[in-house]
Amino acid sequence: MKVLGIAGSPRENGNTRILLEKALEGARSVGAETETVILNDLDFCGCQECGGCDETGECIYDDEMQLLYEKLEKAERLILASPIFFGSLPSQVKMMIDRCQCFWVGKYILKKPQPDKSNRKGIFICVGGMNRQDFFEATRKLVKIFYANVNVTYVGDIFYPGVDEVGAIADHPTAIDEAFEMGKNLASGTL
Repeated sequence: MKVLGIAGSPRENGNTRILLEKALEGARSVGAETETVILNDLDFCGCQECGGCDETGECIYDDEMQLLYEKLEKAERLILASPIFFGSLPSQVKMMIDRCQCFWVGKYILKKPQPDKSNRKGIFICVGGMNRQDFFEATRKLVKIFYANVNVTYVGDIFYPGVDEVGAIADHPTAIDEAFEMGKNLASGTL
């Protein structure tokens, strides 16, 4: 079982990364092979709406997003972890999602064969500084669209509002254990 974790926060050792690592630890506890991609460490541009993928379903930009495409195609499980910035996903995550336009073209326009979605599952872990449920709902919608586009079945999420200071998630009474269990359940197939 291959589990890909995508860290959407630019903050090193922040709340999102702590929860992502716990979820991946949970996946490893049941024998999964895990890998983490930190979007902020990748050198890639946003989608240019150039139409370069229209004929092939492949992005024409040769940057580090090409590495992530391969990982997204091979992952059997996906965990996206992101904070909320201004009521939505941070620019790093949105750029990644927008660059997956080539997957959308391949799937819906070119009708290329797709991986079996029933065998690919994903969860979303999200932390927000404010106690705004509508912010979580907005990010959930975007992530569900992204997962559908890359042929991953969205099977669950956990949201933690009111967590802003670096490392504050460690003081949350249930967050660490919940992230571990969610990663474990994702990898073991009970989600």
